[in-house]
Amino acid sequence: MALLDEVQLSLKAGRGGDGVIRWRQEKGKPLSGPGGGNGGMGGDVYALAVPDIGYLDFYRTKKDFAAEPGFAGQNWGRKGADGEALTLMFPVGTALRNKETGEVFELNHADQKVLILKGGRGGLGNEYFKSSRNTTPKECTPGKPGEFADFDIQLRLFADIGLVGLPSAGKSTLINALTNAKSKVAEYHFTTLDPHLGAFYGFIIADIPGLIEGASEGKGLGVKFLKHISKTRALAHVLALDSEDIVNDYTTIRNELAKYDEALAKKDEIIIFTKSDMVDEKTLKEKIKSMAKHTKGKESFAVTIYDDASIKALSDGLVKYLNK
Repeated sequence: MALLDEVQLSLKAGRGGDGVIRWRQEKGKPLSGPGGGNGGMGGDVYALAVPDIGYLDFYRTKKDFAAEPGFAGQNWGRKGADGEALTLMFPVGTALRNKETGEVFELNHADQKVLILKGGRGGLGNEYFKSSRNTTPKECTPGKPGEFADFDIQLRLFADIGLVGLPSAGKSTLINALTNAKSKVAEYHFTTLDPHLGAFYGFIIADIPGLIEGASEGKGLGVKFLKHISKTRALAHVLALDSEDIVNDYTTIRNELAKYDEALAKKDEIIIFTKSDMVDEKTLKEKIKSMAKHTKGKESFAVTIYDDASIKALSDGLVKYLNK
């Protein structure tokens, strides 16, 4: 089943409990004054970030959630119990937009908890209205409704490095070699239909599905995955050395990134040349030289998964780069 990365939910905080009219009854004093308590607060709604990237699947069928209402006031001026808060869990990297107010809540790290809807206030009981002029008030107020809204919820992967490149550039093979992410690998386009995350020495690497020319307009897998790159700290541009035109491969992806969001094109970038075993030494040098004006000032690595030394050099280089 495909990764669910967008969903709409209708959420409601709890209504406040009603205030009540009650009378104190003491022995020998059947009417000892007002004793109706205030209602309890309605439950709030919170969003909690969890590391499970697939947690949005929990909302695939159920779309409506509500916190518990507050309880009515009690005798002897006692306040009603507050309604239980509702805490909904979402993957790290989720953005929740309140469609009523436009306010956006971003979950950027595990265990982050944010209040997104406030429960209603409890009503007032008749004891509240007692005064020297009104010793037997017969009024109370109902609880207030809690906040409610529809939310647009979107997952944007939050990773330290996002691997980008054309289909079959070797991204899935690379993330598997670096992190044991177990991303599906095959020699045909669009094998990776969902982003994959891998843990890498305390950092997170994301394997973003292969992009193609026209992706920013929705061609191929299109904008479905471009948005996931926006939350990464840096990009690792993966280029296959067995390509007939490696410069065109590079500029194609760079153009799509810029068309979708100029900020993407300005992110820190490193270059990873893959499949170095597929070309001879002379061709390798020529292709890397052809990329010189694009890679100037950028970290670059040439690797093949069949050479442990090249993978280790890349791994060490990435750790050093990320620790900056």
